[in-house]
Amino acid sequence: MLVIRSLLFNLFLYAGIVFVFLIAIPTLLMPPKFTLLFGKFLGHYVVFTVKFFLNTKIEFKGIENIPKTKKYFLASAHQSMFETFALQSVLDYPIFILKKELLKIPLFGLYLKKIKSIEIVRNTTTKNNLNFFKRIANIVNNENRPLLIFPQGTRAKFEEHVPFKKGVGRIYAALNILCIPVALNSGKVWPKTGFIKYPGKIIISFLKPIEPGIKRETFLKTLEKKIYDEMNTIK
Repeated sequence: MLVIRSLLFNLFLYAGIVFVFLIAIPTLLMPPKFTLLFGKFLGHYVVFTVKFFLNTKIEFKGIENIPKTKKYFLASAHQSMFETFALQSVLDYPIFILKKELLKIPLFGLYLKKIKSIEIVRNTTTKNNLNFFKRIANIVNNENRPLLIFPQGTRAKFEEHVPFKKGVGRIYAALNILCIPVALNSGKVWPKTGFIKYPGKIIISFLKPIEPGIKRETFLKTLEKKIYDEMNTIK
């Protein structure tokens, strides 16, 4: 049964993504807001496929912690592809930070550029990386959209507590705005590797904001503790 559910899920998931990518092509010639609408639609579509085909409940907790008027960015745990789509269903068109290689994927890379995603070359020093934090601040200051980052740096298994990357502390200092920590357990249903997906309940929890102005090292420890403490309660 798990194999059949997983097969149907993957078929409908990727067929739906390809279909949306194709019908959204005209938006590449339009203002970014039109491309962003398709991104939000995909977020809702992925949530639907997980619920329907995997017999999984999905709960978004702490939505009241997302500011209505103040600028903020989100620092989220990262366990699967699920949250990269699903978070778009409840957020106001987030700005993503992503590895530069993703921009080379045909069509998908064009959409990422169109919605002003911020690329970084990992584990190296380049001219673009040297200006990385300034570029982030400029984009966030000029856009009425929140920044979404994954401080673990890559997808982790749901039971893993990997140390957060120090770069999130530099982003916090550069932006000087509220940070909303996000804890989740999506890897229990949709692991980072493997074909099989599992029924269960996915919880995405938006925690109380961390105010700007504290030391980078203190912020990083506070962020990591808040997220992992919450994840221990939603396993």
